[in-house]
Amino acid sequence: MTAADWAVITVYLAATLGLSAWLARRQGSPEDYYVGGRDLPAWALALSILATQSSANSFLGIPAYVALVPGGGLTWLQYELVLPLAMIVVMLVFVPVLRGLELVSVYEYLERRFDRPTRLLLSAVFQLSRGLAAGVAVYAAAVVVQVCTGLPLAWCIVGVGGMTVLYDTMGGMRAVVWTDVMQMAVLLLGIVVCGVYAWQIAGGGAAILASLAPERLAAVELAHGLGDGARAPVWGFVVGGLVLYVAYYGVDQGQAQRSLAARNVPAAQQALWMNGLARFPLTLLYCGLGLAIGAVYAGSEALRAAVPAGRLDYLVPRFIELYLPAGVRGLLVAAILAAAMSSLDSLLNSLSAATLRDFVEPRLGAQAPASRRLLASRLVTAGWGVLIVGFGLLVGDLASSVVEGINRIGALFYGPLLAAFGCGILDRRARGPGVLAGVVAGLGLNAVLAWGLGPQLFWMWWNLSGLLAAVFVTCIVSRLLAPPRHEQLQGTTLTLAALRAGWAAQRRTFHALLAASAVMTAAALALGTR
Repeated sequence: MTAADWAVITVYLAATLGLSAWLARRQGSPEDYYVGGRDLPAWALALSILATQSSANSFLGIPAYVALVPGGGLTWLQYELVLPLAMIVVMLVFVPVLRGLELVSVYEYLERRFDRPTRLLLSAVFQLSRGLAAGVAVYAAAVVVQVCTGLPLAWCIVGVGGMTVLYDTMGGMRAVVWTDVMQMAVLLLGIVVCGVYAWQIAGGGAAILASLAPERLAAVELAHGLGDGARAPVWGFVVGGLVLYVAYYGVDQGQAQRSLAARNVPAAQQALWMNGLARFPLTLLYCGLGLAIGAVYAGSEALRAAVPAGRLDYLVPRFIELYLPAGVRGLLVAAILAAAMSSLDSLLNSLSAATLRDFVEPRLGAQAPASRRLLASRLVTAGWGVLIVGFGLLVGDLASSVVEGINRIGALFYGPLLAAFGCGILDRRARGPGVLAGVVAGLGLNAVLAWGLGPQLFWMWWNLSGLLAAVFVTCIVSRLLAPPRHEQLQGTTLTLAALRAGWAAQRRTFHALLAASAVMTAAALALGTR
């Protein structure tokens, strides 16, 4: 790293802090802090959602998967095929209710629809699982920064985590969204610049394609993952991925908070469909970067020697170190920092929102002034930040296995979580005790499948199994109890007529998303199958 590189990184970090400090002037209440006063434009929310998905692990992991990981290649694109379909479900079922109630924490819905124990239990589960993910994300991002800069790992953990905590604590959701917009611009520029250099070094498109094994260029693995041992089965991604994305964008606080910050229900829906159309092209950029750098790797003894066999995700940072000129290296490190912080800031803000709204505010009292509640919001955010950075410092060598398994942990939980909200909105007989029993049943079944069948069942299927088990038990137990009170159903459920009206109102948008899914599937099939 040269002085020019450090100058680029310093300018980027200073711009992030300056923007956050400027935005902090407009805060007067926790609602301002956590949902930006509900006046953020849809396009900015869409970019923020997109930026959150583009973590440092994405910047490094996707190209390495495409280029080097055994069994990898363009099959990564299978992750994206059902995303537009998931956006339709979220826009039609969840946004009208959750945004319509003007919540800050999505778990408030569970108390309005069911009871307080249901709300607190699921909020606590979210905070535990996502707090773990945030600490691991800090560590993983810091490892990348260490590779690029040569700084001690502890410095990188404190630097990446501390910087994110600082601007998030100051600026809240407005800072998260607007810094994500800036970070998305830096990230896109970094991907393009890195890809152009790799393209030129590899010798152009024909040379890139010739240097790669044919199976890496196939985008679809025609397998199901039900005992066939497939690493990337298309049906597991399609079915399990649909449940995963509906849960993630619809009822996970880390993503749903963007919908809650929109000006109204149509604006929240607009942010989601824009993200649904934009994410596949972004993934294509990542995959193209992987193909180009993979070709450089195939023809470069120096790059092959620089990438350890057990750390294939070093491919991109080692390429940056060896082949990019001064100044440009700084831009790429800034892009990696942007990817890391755009994911961490969202996790931090959502953890703080759930903690304050679900556990702290009831103890402050209904009459607590807005200034006191705003101070509590910042203190809770700072407290979570300290915990996350502390865990990042402690996780050490365990992180590699945890990072590898973090998506599997999500697959254990997302089906039951989706069942809790889905039954609340669509089943007017659902009751709180039934939901809790369903969540326990879904998690229990997934635990049996995970530890009983192991690799015989592709892990994306856990999303579906957890959902089905939780819905079945919720429906049975709820019907053994008295029906919910009428006031519990007001504004918290949707009828078939309301769903039909919602479809009619957004018909053109939904048709566009269906067409996008069809085009993506056709493009993947055209690239080839295994």
